[in-house]
Amino acid sequence: MHPIEQALLTSISKHPNTPLVVAYSGGVDSQVLLHALSSLIQKQCFLNAITVCHVNHGISENALQWQSFALQQCQHLNLPLKVYQVDIRPQAQHSLEALARDARYQALQSIHNVPSLIITGHHSDDQTETFLLALKRGSGLKGLSAMAYETQQGKDVLLRPLLNVSRSDITDYAKAHELTWIEDESNTDTRFDRNFIRNDIMPLLVKRWPSISSTINRSSEHCLEGQGLLDELANDDLCLCLNDEKKLSVTQLTKLSVARFNNLLRYYLAENHCLMPTSEQLKQLKQQLHAGSDKNPAVKVGEHYLRRYKDTLHLTSDFQIVTDWQQELIAFDCHQEVELPDQLGTLQLSVGQVEHNATHFHLAKGQQAIALPAQDQQASLRFNHSNPTCLPDYRQHSRSLKKVLQELNIAPWQRKRIPFLYYDNVLVAAVGYFVCQDFLPKKNEPSIIITWAH
Repeated sequence: MHPIEQALLTSISKHPNTPLVVAYSGGVDSQVLLHALSSLIQKQCFLNAITVCHVNHGISENALQWQSFALQQCQHLNLPLKVYQVDIRPQAQHSLEALARDARYQALQSIHNVPSLIITGHHSDDQTETFLLALKRGSGLKGLSAMAYETQQGKDVLLRPLLNVSRSDITDYAKAHELTWIEDESNTDTRFDRNFIRNDIMPLLVKRWPSISSTINRSSEHCLEGQGLLDELANDDLCLCLNDEKKLSVTQLTKLSVARFNNLLRYYLAENHCLMPTSEQLKQLKQQLHAGSDKNPAVKVGEHYLRRYKDTLHLTSDFQIVTDWQQELIAFDCHQEVELPDQLGTLQLSVGQVEHNATHFHLAKGQQAIALPAQDQQASLRFNHSNPTCLPDYRQHSRSLKKVLQELNIAPWQRKRIPFLYYDNVLVAAVGYFVCQDFLPKKNEPSIIITWAH
């Protein structure tokens, strides 16, 4: 059995009965991968169901030809093919290569609803290039670890069984089996960093040190082992720093050394699928944690924020400003739903009669009962307010709305994202938190039932 086939069989045999998804571009790497897998299938070396996936990024003018080539090859090998066309749009802080990679993996992961094994043709030369790119970016151990043989991606396992196989070995296999493949014209464009390393830098390094690729990959494995130890430490620190609400305790965070603080935050953000912070952002965050108790500092990291409120550090999205949003409600003679902005969920409103005794409404969890508006009153939902004095259902005395929201221990940024129900310009309820006492439904009278589905 050819060493490439043996490497594939060894990796796949660890995942019996798991459906296989093959990342197939039509280039020499994926062509050899597909041919070797087909050979193993013919020899009945494994019984896993297999699906080939070709992603058309639409970037090259030859993209449709590559798609046609993929179809021809899969028909020739009698393998099922799924083609995905993706739209790559430029984004700040993301390279075109990274955006294309993310789109490709999303397509691969969407093939099956059940856990699957995603197989790519990455080889040892790819590993070397990835290491040097990480070195150029000033990455730590995580980045220098380059690519792992197996990586958990959501429900799926990403498998790179050819990481110990060189590019020359793959090319030799292709020639020996008289395979044809696609040559992506962008591979020679040295404006892309990876191509510059592959075409200009690596030939010089190999000429001076022929075994440079294997030694770099050995360093990458050492970095991976070191990162594993750092992750174990970070997980232990995370357990110590989580409060009862499973959020980060500022008191515990400030007890950590700078190195352990940085390590924990990187680990925490990675676990929550966030972009990695820069060293300067981590330095700023550690300083902000010592700000005065009346302050609520926030540090932006990629598309997220780390926000301090009291003794808790919260990880949130980069919220849109919703204060100008407003929606009038139709007559309450039928069920209606209101889609809130910025992924805040849906409000479900219906009319019903709520059972209650003198002190308690019998409602399902998360529901509120509110008296119907008068016929000449217009009901509306808003996120802004003029700080009116109100008397919530749980209080005995009136207080300004701002003070009420503070005493409910609602973080400042969340106070701006509470939908308020108004009748005309009178505050009726803070949805999800309280109903003003003047608008509590009377016994045996129909009322509005509001459910906030987040």
